[in-house]
Amino acid sequence: MTGQTDARLGELGITLPEPAKAAANYAPFVIAGTTVYVAGQLPMADGTVAVTGKVGGSVTVTQGQKAARLCALNILAQVKVAADGDLDRVRCVKLGGFVNATPNFVDHPQVLNGASNLIGEVLGERGVHARFAAGAGSLPFDASVEIDAVFEID
Repeated sequence: MTGQTDARLGELGITLPEPAKAAANYAPFVIAGTTVYVAGQLPMADGTVAVTGKVGGSVTVTQGQKAARLCALNILAQVKVAADGDLDRVRCVKLGGFVNATPNFVDHPQVLNGASNLIGEVLGERGVHARFAAGAGSLPFDASVEIDAVFEID
């Protein structure tokens, strides 16, 4: 039986990617009680970082939003594994995002909206979350965005 969230993904034309393996000595997610802590996810697509460079430089805000959306898809893929395949059991509590940005760039929240909007579209009320968005001088693999997350599983 397909859950409501899986049906919603289908309505949106979204297929979640395969969850990324850890790139170093850490876990992609950790479950503590009913809380899932998802490690920082990059804008991966087909096994590569799809959006690289600095937002405000070679990367536009719109491209940064697309990168954030990819991060959110990868977050949902990790959470689906953590929830034993049932996204109907999860609620997003918090997203934290870093934007690889030029020194004068100030629209970090606009970039992170790419992730927040996707989480809201997919999870509805269960997608309403707290958030931070900050600039960074660089990110791993020159990714334009990196986002981590905290979810609750019932």
